[in-house]
Amino acid sequence: MIQDMEDALLKLGLPKGSLQDTTIDLFRRAGYNIQVSGRNYFPKINDDEISCLMVRAQEMARYVEQGVMDVGITGIDWVQENGADVVELADLKAPWSNYRPVRWVLAVKHGSPFKSVKDLQGKRIAAEAIGLTKKYFSENGVDADFEFSWGATEVKPPVLADAIVDVSETGSSLRANNLDVLAVLLESTPRLIANKAAYADPAKRKKMEHLKMLLLGAIEAADRVGLMMNVPDGKLDKVLSLLPEGSTPTVSPLHGGGGVDLNLVIREKLVRDLIPNLISAGATGIVEYPLNKVVG
Repeated sequence: MIQDMEDALLKLGLPKGSLQDTTIDLFRRAGYNIQVSGRNYFPKINDDEISCLMVRAQEMARYVEQGVMDVGITGIDWVQENGADVVELADLKAPWSNYRPVRWVLAVKHGSPFKSVKDLQGKRIAAEAIGLTKKYFSENGVDADFEFSWGATEVKPPVLADAIVDVSETGSSLRANNLDVLAVLLESTPRLIANKAAYADPAKRKKMEHLKMLLLGAIEAADRVGLMMNVPDGKLDKVLSLLPEGSTPTVSPLHGGGGVDLNLVIREKLVRDLIPNLISAGATGIVEYPLNKVVG
């Protein structure tokens, strides 16, 4: 009986490492409270239908494919690096550190004689994503010596390697180490992935789809806020003309008449310049409020 209950749980893999804090915050926004305790790799979550396990993002896709986890979060780069046969449920790209797109780039020391991948025939290439690197070189008809890099990859050219394949979010580390990018191998974002057998189970699939909906709703709300205001009679057309194109505000009559209540969701970056114009157009009682999720 206990085993049956455990099998019914949705086994969720959470990425340990650079994605960890952002992922836990994303789940919080989506309504899930995850408690990580010290070195414990089995966090608690406020959902009796889910069990959690912390796994390095580099290994996540392999374990999801094997069914150790039913669903997990990792970069599409590591799915491809592992050659994992999994179901991709969602792209979780978001405007937060570690959830923005990252690029896997081929780079060399500035001033080196290498100007393209073709110039690296027979040279030494250091990379953490060996599979991605070999595939790219093979597609370009170039044979080279590949070695796994355990870290600090960007400091290896030109002494320890002729070129590197490294991951970059902003390019600052590449610039700091005087490296030139020869090519972009892949742009990667975090993905919600699922085990094929688990996804075929109706109950687990339903739970996955609910999880996906809430996570994407939290991401959709990441750079948005709500605005509500009162608009006196005769001022509505002017106020509506100031709203961003595509806005679909809710407009309701005020109790007792005299105007309407207007409520909308808007990109946060637009609010600073919009509010003074709304006031000039006659809006009153403007309230800006944060959002956790935008769904549907």
